[in-house]
Amino acid sequence: MREAVAQMFSRYDCQRVEDTTRALREILQELALLGLWRAKFFEKAAFYGGTSLRILYDLDRFSEDLDFSLLQPMPDFELERYSSALERELAAFGFEVRVEKKGKAVETAVQSAFLKADTANELLVIQPGDHILRHIPAGQVIRIKIEVDTDPPPGFATENRFLLRPIPFSVRSYRLPDLFAGKMHAVLCRRWKNRVKGRDWYDLVWYCGRHPELHLAHLEQRMRQSGHWKEGRSLAPGDFQDLVAEAIGRLDIKQAREEVLPFVRNPEALEVWSREFFLDVVRRIRFM
Repeated sequence: MREAVAQMFSRYDCQRVEDTTRALREILQELALLGLWRAKFFEKAAFYGGTSLRILYDLDRFSEDLDFSLLQPMPDFELERYSSALERELAAFGFEVRVEKKGKAVETAVQSAFLKADTANELLVIQPGDHILRHIPAGQVIRIKIEVDTDPPPGFATENRFLLRPIPFSVRSYRLPDLFAGKMHAVLCRRWKNRVKGRDWYDLVWYCGRHPELHLAHLEQRMRQSGHWKEGRSLAPGDFQDLVAEAIGRLDIKQAREEVLPFVRNPEALEVWSREFFLDVVRRIRFM
């Protein structure tokens, strides 16, 4: 098992301590996905969010948490049922693991209108084994938050994606047009008190350059659920363009760039960022 972790590490070119820590985080994320697959979690849920783009679709930035959505609303869903499977899987690869259940969000930088009450949360607290410690600072603990949306908005489609390491297994994921809808919901509706989430804007550029198809009806459903679209008509392409132009108009480019900088390998990709740049980028979106 430890040899398998070493082979997974071999994919990375770790020049700095932070490179090694990020590589370790991604390996742990993949091992957690393997544990969830063994526990039949993906019969009920699908992977989505930035980490799904990174692991399944080769997004070129690092991501931190594991976000999932149930396939249909299930108020009595218990994420704790899968805790022992996660602990066993990671322990088998030489990691000491503790799963902590997180309570409902209290004070947070995210507006309560965007936070969903129907979210199950757990935190994996992982102590690397001796075979890893020589690569990272002593006492390093990796924390990976797991969130499951137990009341998903309707209208999305999923597909099975396959990972080959440490063994071949499958992960159910949102399809890219629906993932893009989720990202645009974050871009348009997420509100932070004093800062901007530049990672959302980085991902927007990635989508527009590689997978510009956006499922507009699913975005509408997300916006209706969060209270950001209350019109008695469907969200139209023109409405979308107006909303995204407003979001670009109020964007603090400097803050966005600074927020995403620690997560990207090529800072030069951020130098072109401007309102003119983003307005040009979003014109490439195709609706479906």
